[in-house]
Amino acid sequence: MIHAVLIFNTSGVPRLTKYYVPPSSFTPVQKAALPGKIFQLISARSATLCNFLDAPNLNLFPNAQKDGDETRIVYRCYATLYFVFVVDSSESELGVLDLIQVFVEALDQSFENVCELDLVFHFDDVHHILAEMIQGGLVLETNVHEIAQSVREARKARKDSYATANPLSLGGSTAGTSQRGGTSMTTPLGWLAGKMTGLGSR
Repeated sequence: MIHAVLIFNTSGVPRLTKYYVPPSSFTPVQKAALPGKIFQLISARSATLCNFLDAPNLNLFPNAQKDGDETRIVYRCYATLYFVFVVDSSESELGVLDLIQVFVEALDQSFENVCELDLVFHFDDVHHILAEMIQGGLVLETNVHEIAQSVREARKARKDSYATANPLSLGGSTAGTSQRGGTSMTTPLGWLAGKMTGLGSR
C-alpha cells in the first residue's frame, strides 16, 4: 500500500503532501515532522545509490508496523524536485519507480514541461492527476494518455461551468448574452451596453 506521496524542492520545501492513511494513525505533530525527516534521509544520499531505502526509524505508521510491514521510501529526483512515495513492503520498489515516472510524464503533458511554479499555482490540477492514478493508497491507472485526457476533460468542464454560471462572462459569440438551456439570456453587461447605445441615439 502507498502511505504518502510527497514532492520537495532541493531546499526541502514541500510542494505536495498527500497521505493515504487514517488520521488516527499518527498525531498532528508526527504528521508535521514527516516531510522534514524524509527530506533529511534522501538529501543525504549519494546520487550513485539506489532510489529506495528502508526507513523503520520514521515510526510514523504504527498500525503498519504492527502488521510487520516496514516503511520504505522510494524517490526520484528530476531537476530541482524530489518525488517521494512512502510505501510498505507489499509494494514493488521498481513498480513504484515506474509509477513516479508515470506521474511526472502526466504532469509534463498537463503543464508542458512541468516546473516547481506549476505545482504551486496549479495545485488543484496536480492533486487531480494524482487522484486519477491513486485512490486510497491503491494504484488505479498507469496509462499516461488516459490520465492526461481525464485532466483535460475536467479542466474544460470547469471552464464551461464557469462560463455558464458567470453572468459577466464574455465567452459567448455576442457580448452581454449567454445561451443557457437553449434560450438567450441578456446579462447585466448586455443590458448596460444596450442602455448606452440608446443614449447615443437621443
